[in-house]
Amino acid sequence: MGTLGRAIYTVGKWIRGTGQAMDRLGSTIQGGLRTEEQVSRHRTVMSIFDKEPRINKDVFVAPSASVIGDVEIGHGSSIWYGSVLRGDVNSIRIGSGSNIQDNSLVHVAKTNISGKVLPTIIGSNVTVGHSAVLHACTIEDEAFVGMGATLLDGVVVEKHSMVGAGSLVKQNTRIPSGEVWVGNPAKFLRKLTEEEITFIAQSAANYINLAHVHATENSKSFDEIELEKKLRKKFAHKDEEYDSMLGVVREIPPQLILPDNILPDKAPKAAVAH
Repeated sequence: MGTLGRAIYTVGKWIRGTGQAMDRLGSTIQGGLRTEEQVSRHRTVMSIFDKEPRINKDVFVAPSASVIGDVEIGHGSSIWYGSVLRGDVNSIRIGSGSNIQDNSLVHVAKTNISGKVLPTIIGSNVTVGHSAVLHACTIEDEAFVGMGATLLDGVVVEKHSMVGAGSLVKQNTRIPSGEVWVGNPAKFLRKLTEEEITFIAQSAANYINLAHVHATENSKSFDEIELEKKLRKKFAHKDEEYDSMLGVVREIPPQLILPDNILPDKAPKAAVAH
């Protein structure tokens, strides 16, 4: 580094130091109202090599989730907090209206004991419960994978079937349509009821609606969040009987009204194909 280079480096260091000092001073002046932002290297959506995720514009990907490489996600699907979809050595395909819940892992296989090259394919309106592990497997439309379940290479979960929470499904297992499998290793337990098949479809619909709420909340600016905090404090409800005694009528600001589609009695009912 020559004389000019050292001078530029010194000036840059001085400017950065001045900026940090001004930020600390400003934070001190703001006191309890200040907000501190920490720099994070986490990237929610990341390419690897020449493989780039292809995600429909209305998909909700939580800020702490990771979608990496050759991953394609259809409209209305949602990838929840802490989940990792890693399509580095093969591809991941997810249909429309499916949900991959918090802390789940979806990966693929380039090689395995059987010598097969296997992607992971997840159909439409599929529910994958919290902390599930899906590795180089196929889950057909409107199937359900319970919390903490593990599906190994070559597993096929057919339409309208269910894997129980905490189950381990061994390599190359096929779970026929309409069946419940549970255990370690997972085995046939019984047939699904009509109510359970309806529940699978409704679970996917509920998560589509819930994802819209989380997407809206995550897109709010700091000022919008602070305004809502003040409004909630100002319009906090007292007992209705107490309010009526005082003759108080509380009008709820529109910012505090929950969307109809997340209220249990107003959520749209899913149509179930048989």
